[in-house]
Parts: sequence; C-alpha cells; structure tokens
Amino acid sequence: MNRNDDASSGRILRHSAGGLFEFLSDDFAIEEPLEIRVGDRTLATTMRTPDHDDELAAGFLLAEGTLCPDDRIDCFSRPTKARNRENIIVVKPEAGVKLKSRINLRLGTITSSCGICGKESIDAMRQRFPPIKSGDVRIDMETLLALPAQLRARQNAFSLTGGIHAAAIFDLGGKLQIAREDVGRHNAVDKVIGRVFLDRGLPLNRHLLLVSGRASFEILQKALAAGIPIVAAVSAPSSLAVSFAREANQTLIGFLRPPSFNIYSHVERVILEK
Repeated sequence: MNRNDDASSGRILRHSAGGLFEFLSDDFAIEEPLEIRVGDRTLATTMRTPDHDDELAAGFLLAEGTLCPDDRIDCFSRPTKARNRENIIVVKPEAGVKLKSRINLRLGTITSSCGICGKESIDAMRQRFPPIKSGDVRIDMETLLALPAQLRARQNAFSLTGGIHAAAIFDLGGKLQIAREDVGRHNAVDKVIGRVFLDRGLPLNRHLLLVSGRASFEILQKALAAGIPIVAAVSAPSSLAVSFAREANQTLIGFLRPPSFNIYSHVERVILEK
C-alpha cells in the first residue's frame, strides 16, 4: 500500500452493475491518531489525516479556550524517543503564556466525528466565548452561492477518496483565504482556524466559514472562538447548532447547494436582493 499525502491506495474487489467482479486499485483517506501535548501532559488524542498537525493543535487549543487569540506559540516538536513520534505533537507556548485549565473538560480521546457532550460542557462553552458583536457584516447572495464550487476545487483528497471533509475561510467578497481537508470535520476547521491563529490574523470578524458536511454545535463553537460571524454548510445543521448560533449572534446557513440554501439564524447578514 502506497501513501500519497492525504490518501493511500490498495487493491479492492468491485462488484459492478452488470454483475461482474473485478480487482481494481482504489484510494483511501488516511486516518491516524494524533496526540496533542503541552510539555509532558497529554491534552487530547484525535483521529486525523496526517497533515498540518501544527495548525490542528493550535486551532484545537484556541477553540477549547486553552489559548487566547492574543497568545503565541513558541514552537512545535515531536518527542525524539517515542516509537510513534509522527503521531505526537508537542506544543510549547511562548514564555509568559498561561494555559487555561478549561481543557480538563475534554481530556481523553476525541473521535473524528464527535462533539462536546453533556449540558455542563455546552453551558461552559457558551460562557467562555462572548456573542459576535459585528453588526455591519453582510454577504451578497450571489457571492454566497459561488462558494461551494471554490471549495470543491480545492478538495484534492476528496476527489481521490470520496471520504474526507473540508473547511475553508472566505472573505466577504467571496475570495478563498485558506482551505484544509481531514477525515474529521472538526479537525478541518481546527486546521484553517489554527493557520490564521499562527499567522496572527484573528479575529476573523469579517469572514465566513464553509464546511463540506453538516454543521454541528462544535463547528459553531470553533467559529465563535475565532470571531467568525457567518457559518455555512453544504449539509444540514443540528438542532443544537441552530440554537447556539441564535444565542451567539452567528448567521448559520445550511444546505448551501446552488441555487438554493437555508438560513437558520440572523438572516440580516445575507443580502437577498439581486
């Protein structure tokens, strides 16, 4: 089996519509664990596509409230003696940065599809990040409808495997700023937000986040941590995502599949007149 960036390949047996069987080569999305450490302390383990691990770790720590937008990271490293060192990333904050203890809510393993569970954790997230304050942020409907095609053009691993998620940051003019892919929806979001955090580009208070799958509570929470006022998804939102967006003053758009879309909260940010 050969590995190529976000995908690996191998032989499969295919049953075709004509009733024939044939051996073919197929591509698979890579899924491996990543252990995120600060010093010698393990904060979380997630199943991810191995790429942009520094961005994933930075975005995760920001979204959990462990790092603040103004905090800085000195460096990332791999433990030299660990047998699986490529699946471990060690985060070293700059001197003087004090990590918040709220990460204790999430200690343990995070799968590629899970969200935050339990009312106490949800209430804590609502208290941690203030609602969006931007009142003059608006996006044109035609600009909005053009975004999925831009994201799809950047989904190279999805084109190969059909089994990987994507997230992208756009400005209000519809220009794609950054896109990332991962087997986990929340990992892809962590990667794009983490990249902006490392580039000192937060808050993203005049930007939009687009995800290729559904919109969960966790996606909205991560966007709020980065100050993003508009979140759009190709598929459906969850009920908790809708209620969270309404409370957090975020515009939530679902089923963004040109020429149609649904707006679930704060419709005033979308210019509906042509």
